[in-house]
Amino acid sequence: MLKILILGLNFHPELTGIGKYTGELASYLAGRGHTIRVITTPPYYPHWRVQPGYSGWKYLQESWQGVSVLRCPLWVPGKPSGVKRLLYLLSFAFSSVPALFAQCFWSPNLILCIAPSLFNAPFALFAARLSGAQVWLHIQDFELDAAANLGMLPANRLLTNLAGRVERWLFSRFDQISTISNRMLAHLIQKGITPEKAFLFPNWVDTELIFPLAAHHNLLKKELHIPDDKIIVLYAGNMGHKQGLEIVLETARHLRSQANIHFVLCGDGAVRPSLEGDAQGLLNVQFLPLQPLEKLNQLLNIADIHILPQRADAADLVMPSKLSGMLASGKAVIVTANPGTEVAEIVTRLGVVVPPENVLALADAILGLANDPEQMLSLGQKGQSWVVANWSKEKVLNDYCEYVTKNAAIQIFKNKPEG
Repeated sequence: MLKILILGLNFHPELTGIGKYTGELASYLAGRGHTIRVITTPPYYPHWRVQPGYSGWKYLQESWQGVSVLRCPLWVPGKPSGVKRLLYLLSFAFSSVPALFAQCFWSPNLILCIAPSLFNAPFALFAARLSGAQVWLHIQDFELDAAANLGMLPANRLLTNLAGRVERWLFSRFDQISTISNRMLAHLIQKGITPEKAFLFPNWVDTELIFPLAAHHNLLKKELHIPDDKIIVLYAGNMGHKQGLEIVLETARHLRSQANIHFVLCGDGAVRPSLEGDAQGLLNVQFLPLQPLEKLNQLLNIADIHILPQRADAADLVMPSKLSGMLASGKAVIVTANPGTEVAEIVTRLGVVVPPENVLALADAILGLANDPEQMLSLGQKGQSWVVANWSKEKVLNDYCEYVTKNAAIQIFKNKPEG
């Protein structure tokens, strides 16, 4: 059995995003007999405020599902912008240093660094060298590329080139690097990582938790006052800049004369207040707060159509993890994506793909499905079958656990002194 140290910004009990996956990974590895320690922050995402019961200024030790968790101080900006985002990332990078180096005396076999944030990567590398551990970088988001494409970095070619060189240097120092989609894996290799060091580790969905639910079993619809007599178009997830959710409101405005179509946006994030302001007067749009995990399946099943908007300039630099839950619910899915992107290639077989930021195309796709219940049902069944075969939690985590155990065992054997 291995001693594994996980270093990452986000962790349980965050219900969405990277924290959800890191928490489930740690719990799974602990359940397989490995000793897991986690260095992380107080939970703050997606609300961008530290959750009640936690402090952003103190270290806190706790235990969860057999995992030892140390939470480090973090400055959380109420309204994250370019400079504020950098400062918040740096606050954890430096507050986690004492905790990280203290773990060197524990002598972990593996240090797993989760990106975002790359600011932690140099410290993870140094701690691995001190302790003799293997060091693995798992990339959920190519944060530097995404930030540049979304205009969140200064328009300075020299600075951008320098940042890119530093990023490639960091990548080359890790023993193993994984990411969550084939296109992101190819992007990693383009940055100079050898295929032998690159590993596909997709985000997963618990198909025992998310599955098609008969309408008469879904009590949440009535509880949240969702209309029973309308086609529900649902977006559920983080409400940030990368999602490009403005198109959902523009499409709702375009379809406001279609009395049988109702839009529901559920979640939280940096742009939710501005979205709610823009939606004033749109009677066919309803906002819901983030729902607890025990209600997630009911929430996803209130949809007749799931909608997954993406900005064109973020394509293939992030792989939207919420897609797996949408497909697992057995409901029809529409995504906005350019041809040739991995999201488009997957959903073309299982749902409907329209060009990013094209209101008319998205409105036509919604109307087409709303007027064809048989197609909605067929696409939902296809998506659910595909996700069970490819992205189920047990399959993905079992494959990862076996790979890590095998590689770490080889490394331990190599480092074992001759006697």
